[in-house]
Amino acid sequence: MTTETAIFPDTETLAVPAPPSAKTLAAEFARTAVERDAAGGTPLAERDALRRSGLLSLAIPKRYGGHGASWAETLDTVRELAQVDSSIAHVYGFHHLLLATVRLFARPDQWEPWYEQTARKHWFWGNALNPLDDRTVVRRFDGWYEFSGKKSFCSGALDSQMLIASGIDEHSRKLLVAAVPTARAGITLNHDWNAFGQRQTDSGSALFEKVRVEENELLRDPGPLTTPFSSLRPLLAQLVFVHLFLGLAEGAFEQARHYTLHEARPWHRSAAKRASEDPYTLAHYGEFFVGLESVRLLARQAATRFDEAWVQGPTLTARARGHVGVAIATAKVAATRVGLDLTSRMFETTGARATHGALALDRFWRNLRTQTLHDPVDYKLHELGDWALNGTLPEPSFYS
Repeated sequence: MTTETAIFPDTETLAVPAPPSAKTLAAEFARTAVERDAAGGTPLAERDALRRSGLLSLAIPKRYGGHGASWAETLDTVRELAQVDSSIAHVYGFHHLLLATVRLFARPDQWEPWYEQTARKHWFWGNALNPLDDRTVVRRFDGWYEFSGKKSFCSGALDSQMLIASGIDEHSRKLLVAAVPTARAGITLNHDWNAFGQRQTDSGSALFEKVRVEENELLRDPGPLTTPFSSLRPLLAQLVFVHLFLGLAEGAFEQARHYTLHEARPWHRSAAKRASEDPYTLAHYGEFFVGLESVRLLARQAATRFDEAWVQGPTLTARARGHVGVAIATAKVAATRVGLDLTSRMFETTGARATHGALALDRFWRNLRTQTLHDPVDYKLHELGDWALNGTLPEPSFYS
């Protein structure tokens, strides 16, 4: 793993044992992935396994009790988990995103204790941010605030210890973001997530009923999207999805490959003795390989550029941030297109028997299709087109 960055000088590092490989956990999760996809609900055992593994503190600097991994290394573990279980990979990736959120939006005297406690107590962070949902209203009182209203798409909120929540100030109409304990009085997390994919992300709704939020729990200095550095948060969210989508596509490829080699039969009009020798099947796998290799290279480039931007901290310029955004948007479009194509066309290499419900090979497409709809690539292509044609870098927003 990499050493500490310039943002987190490693002056007094703690002796932290290395976490197990994400591959070890992925192999464990794979044994029950099909059954859990069908059942939905909260993957309590798997989240506890992540707690025990130490991977929840992978990106936390060593001086706060973490492992000091780079973002590229951390995102690779998201990708490895997504190859077998994209729901677990989603909430795990979001956990790291939410930790980055407090680092980017808050003062050191706020985020440093949260980092230390997360590493020591194996906290899981959940999401109740969703800036497009403005139903939660924030009222100011003398020295504290009150959050009341609903919030949708709260991925990973169930079975978490901390939440990143947002609301709209009733007077200024500005977005306010806070970090609060999940168990705080007035917070209700609803078991109402019932999509056809990503069925164990617990991305349902939350209800805030007069939830008291202290002044030092608001993330206002510098706050969201106020500087190029704080504006890295949405780019990291996109990069999590790049690795989630890539992992999903890689997992689908391996499942299809195994079935083609061991179960599929050549079409009766084919001269091939085995499905793996059929010329059309080979052409499909050639296209799958080219697509996956392209996304792998783009994902690696995007993660490297994000790490380079991260270490610049407050000195990061708007132009440098914009170039990172271009790299990530490019990888996001490619990961979406290649993933959706592969997870659909894989059945052309396996045959009709591969659609048997017990195999649940359709889960790769269902999971990818569900998640890709949350952020249409059409708008990413619009940004990339403006860059390619007019040289205009993408402006920061909560989704780019």
